[in-house]
Amino acid sequence: MVWRIAFGITVCSALLCPAGCRPAAYRHEADEAALSIIERGQREALGRDQPFSIEQPSQTLRRRLLLGQDLPYSGRTALGVADLKTIAHWPEADYPPPADPPGEVGPVQPLDDPLRVSMVDALMIAARNSPDYQTRKEQLFESALALDLEAKDFRYLFAGALASRYIDNPGDGPDVRGLENTGTASIAKRFKTGAAFTAHLALDLVKLLSMDRASSFGILADATITIPLLRGSGAHIVTEPLTQAERDVVYSILSLERFKRTLAVQVATQYLSALEQLDQVKNTEENYRGLVTEVRRARKLAGAGRLPEMQVDQARQDELRARDRWIGAQQTYARRVDTLKLTLGLSADARIELEHSQLQQIAEQAQQVLRALTTPPGEQTEEEPISADAAVTLRPPSRQGGPLEIEPTKAIELALKHRLDLSVLHGEVFDAQRKVVVAADALRMGLTLIGTGRAGNRRTLNSAGLPNAQLRPEMGLYTVGLALNLPLERTFERNVYRRSYIALEQSVRAVQELEDKIKQEIRDELRSLLQARESFQIQYEAVRLAERRVKSTALFLQAGRAEVRDVLESQEALLSAQNARTAALVDYRVAALELQRDMGVLKIDDQGLFSEYEPNDNE
Repeated sequence: MVWRIAFGITVCSALLCPAGCRPAAYRHEADEAALSIIERGQREALGRDQPFSIEQPSQTLRRRLLLGQDLPYSGRTALGVADLKTIAHWPEADYPPPADPPGEVGPVQPLDDPLRVSMVDALMIAARNSPDYQTRKEQLFESALALDLEAKDFRYLFAGALASRYIDNPGDGPDVRGLENTGTASIAKRFKTGAAFTAHLALDLVKLLSMDRASSFGILADATITIPLLRGSGAHIVTEPLTQAERDVVYSILSLERFKRTLAVQVATQYLSALEQLDQVKNTEENYRGLVTEVRRARKLAGAGRLPEMQVDQARQDELRARDRWIGAQQTYARRVDTLKLTLGLSADARIELEHSQLQQIAEQAQQVLRALTTPPGEQTEEEPISADAAVTLRPPSRQGGPLEIEPTKAIELALKHRLDLSVLHGEVFDAQRKVVVAADALRMGLTLIGTGRAGNRRTLNSAGLPNAQLRPEMGLYTVGLALNLPLERTFERNVYRRSYIALEQSVRAVQELEDKIKQEIRDELRSLLQARESFQIQYEAVRLAERRVKSTALFLQAGRAEVRDVLESQEALLSAQNARTAALVDYRVAALELQRDMGVLKIDDQGLFSEYEPNDNE
């Protein structure tokens, strides 16, 4: 009966493990590699580098609001990764850094309740808390790790192992017991020309623990080099995966930059939309109060016999409609604020308060910068009477608007020059062209030069009685050969080659489609700017007239020269004009931001704040 007991141990060599074989060290090494790649990619794609990190603070604003405002949450997971309980066998005891000591959730820094949030605050909160923004940053980081993995194939790769085995092999013959100790080291290198080189070194030390207790030392070195001569040769073929990975990093940087602009405009749009609705709440409240007053006045006049009861009922109906409108406006405002909170990465039930004064600031800027009024407030003049039979000449919309109301051709040229997503698609056309070249190379005949060399001998217990092996290159075995792969079967490669042309056509069409879409977007946004500006002018004058009409009809009603219906209609006209004026103001501001975003000239810093385009800048 023959039996064997073998013990094997493989260890990492400190020289071959620069990360120290600890998870934290490996993580830091991956971070350094990825961040270095991203920094280089930013300089290539944007002409500058800027702070970048995927690490989120343990005390996010979402977490602070959940705890500081005592909001309900489902469990520690809702607070963040830092609040998770450590499970068994967790590799790093101090990562992620805990938000609080083990046990109950600790106190957080106090916050105002409700938290006042300006538009600048909202932009900065989104840059730190938006889940979509965090996901985009992580995608960029992952693309950098993918590039690092592709680059590994062209670095010198080292490997090593130690093994020790105890062997006991009793049989019909003499009992054979002994130790086999082996150490191996290897180096591999792939060159961008397609050549590949590998070398191995093995050291053996065997010792018999029975019989004559003989021992022997073995050493073996071998090396192989392969050089493709036809198919698969050339740096443009060999490094294609590396080239694509490098370009993917650039694309991810450009996509992230584009997303930052989109997110900033989205936050500003939702913030202004909420302010617009808040202004409508204020307008509907004033309208409601006014109608309550009118109902009281109508009842008083009806009691004095100066007004029929029917008109009192009519006023009461409008009062009820005003109340319904007021309540609806409040709920719509609450919904818009909740939508904004989700975009910012906050809980929907977090209590925040927007700054309504910013709407007035925008209105003042509109009057000054956009020349929204042909005649400043307080200096309105009445038009001279014109005969009803006179020819009617309609005044076309003014082309003298705000600084962003530029010529469509110039705006389109700016967009085609600065749109980052268009740059990505242009790059993908070049990628598709390279893939045609690579697919064509796969159709070629394969011819590879192979060279090997081997010197020395290994040792086992069976050869323990032999003399120590010597590494004598002059006594080695060397071979050189050619491997020929005839292109007899290339169905798969043929189809890949044909599909590469289809992919090229598709990538070209994608550029054309986006370019046409950009032109349409720019032209539409310029139209929206003009329409919003004209509407603001019209509604500003409409509000002035409606306010005068409300005052005059109220006086006429007191004098018995008007009916309640006239007062109600004037109140309705005033409310509509006020809401339309605010809507036009917000529409103009949003259209201006969207135009800058779609022209690619809206700049976003690392805090999430934007700086707007000045038409006089040299682009």
